Amino acid sequence: MRTQPDAAKKRSVRNSGVPLRNSRSIAVALAATIRTGAGERPSCRTQQGGRRFRYSPGVSPASTDFRSLVRTIPDHPKPGIQFRDITTLIADPAGLASAVDALADPHLGAAEGPQVVAGIEARGFLFGTALAVRLGLGFLPLRKPGKLPGETLGRDYHLEYGTDRIELHVGAIRPGQRVLRVDDLIATGGTAEAAVLLLREAGAEVVECAFVIDLPDLGGTTRLEKLGCSVRSLCAFPGE
Repeated sequence: MRTQPDAAKKRSVRNSGVPLRNSRSIAVALAATIRTGAGERPSCRTQQGGRRFRYSPGVSPASTDFRSLVRTIPDHPKPGIQFRDITTLIADPAGLASAVDALADPHLGAAEGPQVVAGIEARGFLFGTALAVRLGLGFLPLRKPGKLPGETLGRDYHLEYGTDRIELHVGAIRPGQRVLRVDDLIATGGTAEAAVLLLREAGAEVVECAFVIDLPDLGGTTRLEKLGCSVRSLCAFPGE
């Protein structure tokens, strides 16, 4: 009879005192903790590379300087552009946790809060799925053409040199369902506007468009506000 080594027995995740031994259990336990009540923060432990990691943000989102966690790369993708790189933020455990909490906090316990989180491919998936777990909700992907296997509803939008399109599955939204739309950054707002119009066409009520970064000089926030959207960002940078 094979016995489990002591070291392997210790590789477990504990949530409310219950040992968990696989990634699915971790996700279930995390979601259960989220649902226990507004204002509670999920806490779980797992082994990563031989050290213990704890998701229980000790820094208040209100005190986090998100701008300092975003790297600026000059002249990318072309001269004169200051590229705001969120990979440095998502690589920081406390910063990432604080960002997700800051996006979620206004909706925890809200009487008419969102019923699903929607994000656009691809960086919207990073924050959207984490936010959905934090709120105990499902996630709705808005994808590029040809990526979704079922029947789709889509909307075209203009780019600087041509057009693009985003799609969602037919039937993915219930009429009147409240949607929180999230993304990493808003610039000119063309993609975000298309997402709002597509969600509304599908029957959704968009309760908020939330972003980590706003580039207000490019007018995207104003563009969404003209559609009657509530827009919120965690930080802003001037210029392009």
